[in-house]
Amino acid sequence: MKTGSVNSSIMDMFEQGKVLKVCAPMVRYSKLAFRSLVRKYNCDICFTPMIVATDFLRSVKARDSEFTTNERDRPLIVQFAAHDAQTLADAACVVAPFSDGVDLNCGCPQRWAMSAGYGACLINKPELVKDMVRQVRNQVENPKYTASIKIRIHNNLRRTVDLCQKAESAGVSWITVHGRTTEERHQPVHYDAIKTIKDSVSVPVIANGDIKYLRDVESTHQLTGVDGVMAARGLLANPAMFAGYEDTPLQCIWDWVDISIEQGTPFTCFHHHLIYMLERVSSQPERKHFGDLSKRKMTLQWTAVALFLYIEIGVILILCLPFISARRWHSIFQLRIWSWMAKFWNKVFLTMIIILIVLFLDAVREVRKYSSKEIGTDAKVQPNMFDHLHMKLFRAQRNLYISGFAVFLWLVMKRLITLINQLAAVSGTTAALQMQADDANKAVEKYMKDNEQLKKTLMEGVGDKATAQGMELLRKEAEKLKDELKSSGDALKKSQSEADGMKKQMEGLAREYERLLKEHQELQNLHDNGNKKDD
Repeated sequence: MKTGSVNSSIMDMFEQGKVLKVCAPMVRYSKLAFRSLVRKYNCDICFTPMIVATDFLRSVKARDSEFTTNERDRPLIVQFAAHDAQTLADAACVVAPFSDGVDLNCGCPQRWAMSAGYGACLINKPELVKDMVRQVRNQVENPKYTASIKIRIHNNLRRTVDLCQKAESAGVSWITVHGRTTEERHQPVHYDAIKTIKDSVSVPVIANGDIKYLRDVESTHQLTGVDGVMAARGLLANPAMFAGYEDTPLQCIWDWVDISIEQGTPFTCFHHHLIYMLERVSSQPERKHFGDLSKRKMTLQWTAVALFLYIEIGVILILCLPFISARRWHSIFQLRIWSWMAKFWNKVFLTMIIILIVLFLDAVREVRKYSSKEIGTDAKVQPNMFDHLHMKLFRAQRNLYISGFAVFLWLVMKRLITLINQLAAVSGTTAALQMQADDANKAVEKYMKDNEQLKKTLMEGVGDKATAQGMELLRKEAEKLKDELKSSGDALKKSQSEADGMKKQMEGLAREYERLLKEHQELQNLHDNGNKKDD
């Protein structure tokens, strides 16, 4: 910020009897370059964009970014958003050497501002507004330094008049009135309300709302008797409006180009102003094509990485669908096309990892470059450079996040596919073992049934013939059992994880077989003893 000097107060301009033409505070638009342009075309007073006083005092970067000026940028009013008197007074003391006055925003209807206690909610706190105006007047040493307010009207106009009169008693320099209520946006301006306010106070009043041509300045003055007229969108569409031009002249556009180059205006700001200037003289297709130039498109490599990231997310979501089992995925992966792709999978995986890591490191380098303290110091050479650097930093951080997530999800996707295949293999093995175990259980049940039948035969049989039949049946059943035990043992060896369980089952079958043999032996002995007694 550079200090300038003004020999006379802004209040002297009001006493000259002419209707002052004022450039309104416009967020992102009424910065130094645009103020320099409208001053070339008969704009008397310029406002800065609204600045949040708390952030302005807390951050050096915020001060350098939000408030830039030079020796030719006068008279200049700095508009602040504040909700306590001391903060506003402190901010006014900071900018006092570089400006001609401060303005308290009491008219911004945006939800974020009102929820934070700024803007239009202050019109319902006249005592607070009165205190803030008084604090600025008392703490700024320059007696010619102005303190003004910009308000909207109430539905009950009496409340608005009361607010203005209390501000006047506190020493307000002038009052800017936007002739709409907080709820109104594009409805007609209430010029009668502005006139009532003008007639109720002795300080200068500036009217704001729907000023699109120079003739609107004179008509507004005649309707309300105000001392000045403030324009916003009208000046955006035609910065030469106050000089009497109906549309933006070509010379004005060339002046804007020269000023933007001289002051280092960021391309986004430069282009947005051009869109407004050419709005009335260009067709709809031309405006659409010209508007597309302001879109900051990613380079081809980062567009490809972003697309790759979205594909990764989609693939992972599909792999996690609950109604598709791991065995089904495994069968899908066994298709011929996947078998062909598997030949190149490891090479593709490593190649993508290397590419993504290189891009990630490049993004880290960009972030460190644009967030370094040295860059921030050098940027003070040109106004608005911080905006340009912040945009580059934002883009570098965006690329950092994209590449980092792409690497992470690439690793997650590979691991997920591996786990699905392993789960499918285990699931298949478990199912096979379960079938074999069921077959073994059925065989044991059959053996038990046959054994019971054998016992019954032995108990009821008479003579050697019955014994021989029983022994033959027992021998056949024993051979069957051995075969079944052998097949069960072979099946159990296929799965290491199920080996212990199947081993226990085999041991149980063996014990049962031995028990049956012993039981059969005892029956045989009983039968032999019975025969001996008969002899």
